[in-house]
Amino acid sequence: MREDDPVARQARLVWAGWTCFLLGAIAGTAVLWGVARPLAGEGSIGVPAAIVTASVSAAAFTVSALRYRHGETEGMPLWQATVSHVSGVAVGAAVAGVSGLAVLCAGEILAVGLSGLQIAPLGGGLLTGAASAAGGSFAFASGIRLRTRDLAGLLFAFIVTGTLFAMLTAADPRWWELNFSQLGIDDANAWAFNGTLMVGGLLLATLGSYVGRDLHRLLGDQALRRIAWIVGLFAAAGLMLALVGVFPLHRAHLTHDIVASAALLLVVVAAAVTTTTLPGPIPAFRATTAGLAVGLVVAALLWLVFDIYSLTGFEAVVIGLVFVWVQALLGFLGALAPDESRPSARPRLLRHPGSRGA
Repeated sequence: MREDDPVARQARLVWAGWTCFLLGAIAGTAVLWGVARPLAGEGSIGVPAAIVTASVSAAAFTVSALRYRHGETEGMPLWQATVSHVSGVAVGAAVAGVSGLAVLCAGEILAVGLSGLQIAPLGGGLLTGAASAAGGSFAFASGIRLRTRDLAGLLFAFIVTGTLFAMLTAADPRWWELNFSQLGIDDANAWAFNGTLMVGGLLLATLGSYVGRDLHRLLGDQALRRIAWIVGLFAAAGLMLALVGVFPLHRAHLTHDIVASAALLLVVVAAAVTTTTLPGPIPAFRATTAGLAVGLVVAALLWLVFDIYSLTGFEAVVIGLVFVWVQALLGFLGALAPDESRPSARPRLLRHPGSRGA
């Protein structure tokens, strides 16, 4: 079978899934050995299974990236190769985080329907193996090829999964009457929401580097300065999002509000600058942008004027609309940019020696 054969690709994913299952089952059984445990709560299988699943997923992504993308940085200057490697590490961490959080969420949900169930060590190991197979297969596929649009989906999935887990473990069941930030003020369970925002900020900055990669493949070295600004805007937005988790609402109210607003504003600005950098008019995307503007206005009116929902509802609508817009933007960017790696001719990012042509 050829390397580019679809059957060969699927076979690799299947074998990767089985390998991850065995590793997860063995490690899960080992760490859970002893007495039977519940699905969720104190002393449950949740946290150990999540740690094993996240570790297996991270390993699967690493092996896959080293195997199938080892030549991606060939011929690149040091700065470009460094950006590529750092971005890969951040994606691997996010893939592991999504896998681990998914296990924790599944445990909380199953515990509601299977109240009182105690899982024996071997059963817990098999469940951990199944979770590791799912997470590891996804991670292995991501390591082979990860498009910028896929990374945006991973960011959204990570934030949604972490937020769902924070909802399921929230001490105050009526947190939604105020805003999402209420999920980060309970000292016992705030780590889930605040930690999600911190890692999500890292992933958002990584998304910016992938956007820069695609723009460079499309436009070349002559657009590097503008591309650097775009990457910087995404990095600043990621930093602000991480600071939302660092400064929870109950400890630094004003700072929390400032960095949260700055994160959203910087994402919009970064996407807008990226839009103006794309070559040629794209009517479908212009319509999407207009729809976003109208949607934001309508959402604000429903919240402030008609009092249809609380700030929580408005935040959910805004996040959803911005995500759809960013996905559309990255979809068009992915369609325009070539898949082949494009090493830069510049030995330094922002210094262009006169001996080199643009």
